[in-house]
Amino acid sequence: MKQDKLNRLFELLQAKKILFVGIGNALKSDDGIGIYICKSIRQNNKIKTLIVESGIEKFVGKINSINPEILILVDCTDFKEEPGFINLLPIEQIQDFTANTHTISVKRISEFFKMKTFLLGVQPENVKFGEVFSIKVLNSADELIDKINA
Repeated sequence: MKQDKLNRLFELLQAKKILFVGIGNALKSDDGIGIYICKSIRQNNKIKTLIVESGIEKFVGKINSINPEILILVDCTDFKEEPGFINLLPIEQIQDFTANTHTISVKRISEFFKMKTFLLGVQPENVKFGEVFSIKVLNSADELIDKINA
């Protein structure tokens, strides 16, 4: 993760209430990295997590009822970068397309959220069926988790 993006993430972590939402398919290797990251984040008074897998549209009401100040969607995202590359983008900067296992695009579904929304994306190496993460993707995810939990 580039230093400026990491700094932006730490700025966001200063918010009063943050919700990390894990998106992905745990049965498709790196596609499950968003779920892994969210399960590994320590929750506290300001940081909460929610695992939605590939059906985020079913959780719009729940996410809005939690009412975080900042919503961070964590997902495997093809940035056309090296595996394990992590990027943090405001949802407005995301192209409107249906990606991977999602039936509706993350950008389109974000229109139903009332709060500032970001995508924390991890570049996958492999999204074939299997439950083992690629080494580079797992290492990047673990570094990110350590920084969030610090």
